[in-house]
Amino acid sequence: MPSMPRRQILQAGLALAAGAAAPAGFAQAAFPSRPIKFIVPFPPGGATDLVGRLMAAKLQESWGQNVVVENKAGASGMIGTEQVARAAPDGHTVLVAITTHVQNPAIFAKVPYDPLKDFVPVSQICLSYLVLVVKPDFPARDLKEFVALVKASPGKYSFGSFGTGSSSHIVGEGFARRAGLDIAHVPYKGSAPMMSDLLGGQVPCAWADVSTATQHIAAGKLRPLAVSGERRAPLLASVPTLLENGYPGFEALGWVGILLPAGTPKPIVDKYSAEMVRLVKLPEVRARLYEQTLMPVGDNAESFARTLKRDMALWQQNATAAGIKPQ
Repeated sequence: MPSMPRRQILQAGLALAAGAAAPAGFAQAAFPSRPIKFIVPFPPGGATDLVGRLMAAKLQESWGQNVVVENKAGASGMIGTEQVARAAPDGHTVLVAITTHVQNPAIFAKVPYDPLKDFVPVSQICLSYLVLVVKPDFPARDLKEFVALVKASPGKYSFGSFGTGSSSHIVGEGFARRAGLDIAHVPYKGSAPMMSDLLGGQVPCAWADVSTATQHIAAGKLRPLAVSGERRAPLLASVPTLLENGYPGFEALGWVGILLPAGTPKPIVDKYSAEMVRLVKLPEVRARLYEQTLMPVGDNAESFARTLKRDMALWQQNATAAGIKPQ
């Protein structure tokens, strides 16, 4: 059999390489090929839902593909999160996650997915603060009076959180233990139902995300006593931090971020990450986040991956210090 000239061999190799690359290139160019689902694992009305809908709307504008937001609440976010973990890793199902994503392993004995291994980080969208709020007729005017009041009546008071294992639960329990308070924890399935009961008088105080509480504070329906974080919340500049009140250890902030199922092709992850970074820089997006006292971040996938690993270890330490054990 006569040997093939070297030039023909080279041409044949290039043709094969081009043919092999064509499907991948075509798939990448075709993405997204159908409507995208943003899964928000909490009820409508809270900060997570607000951010998810904001980013979904902007993504739909820029990519020209329908982006549908679905609220799949329950089990401290684990129901909706598991749905994304089990979804096809093709970029058409997206998780809008919050800090509970890395807190749940410290709270629950059984988590139906691995927060790190079963997901691919895309971008941290923003940071959020927590605020201890009461109704205007609550006897305490500041945190010092609040501590004295609760201490004077052991077992009388309770505090609401937006979910077992959430930031508000961990901070609320941690603060109660640090201050020596006998106060019961009442968990809710999200910020909105917690706020409804607080305003309705079913729970006397709550650790709320600032974005949900701000409108009620501005309307005079709630009084803020203290915020989490190293520095004061931007739109609650008159409210001192727990640190200022002599309670260190509550400087960690919550966040909202975007993740995809593990196994999602890197070109799709990179496309999402670059777009999220771009969208968070838009003046209208930043303004909307600031309105909710959320601090815009918009980092890339690698940076968010580092945050997830760091925060998972940090919240484990906080949960342990608060006396919270996996159940």
